[in-house]
Amino acid sequence: MSGRTEPTTSALAQPLGVPSLGRAALYLGLFVLGAVVGVAGALVQPAWFPGGLLLALAAEAGLCVGAGRAVGRRGGAVAPAVGWALAVVLLTTSRPEGDFLFAAGSGSHLFLLGGIAVAVICATLAPVRQPDGDSVRLRK
Repeated sequence: MSGRTEPTTSALAQPLGVPSLGRAALYLGLFVLGAVVGVAGALVQPAWFPGGLLLALAAEAGLCVGAGRAVGRRGGAVAPAVGWALAVVLLTTSRPEGDFLFAAGSGSHLFLLGGIAVAVICATLAPVRQPDGDSVRLRK
C-alpha cells in the first residue's frame, strides 16, 4: 500500500445504462403525448391561421420545456419532440386517394419548420445531468 487513493470517476464518465421500467414508461408516455400535440397542432394551425400556428408551436414548446424540467434530464424534452416530429412527418404524406392534411401554403411550412426549430431549441436547453461534489469542480 503506497497510501494513494484511487481517483473517483465522475458520473458523466460512467457508461449509460438501460433506463428503469418506470423511466422507460415515462419516456413512452411523453413520446405519445408529443404525437398527440403534433396531431392537434396540425389540425389547429390551418383553422385560425396566425393564432392557430402560434398556439400549436406554443403547445409544443410548453410540452418539451415542461417535460424536460419535470424529468430533470434532456431525455424528458427529447421524447415529446421525437413524438411530435414523427406524427407530423407521417401526416405530411398523401394517401393514394389524393387526400392530404397539409396544404401547400406558408402556414404549413412555418408549422413544420418552426416546430422542428422549437423542438431542437427545447431539447438543447433542457437540463443535463451534472456531477455533484467538490472533487469534480475546477480549482476555486
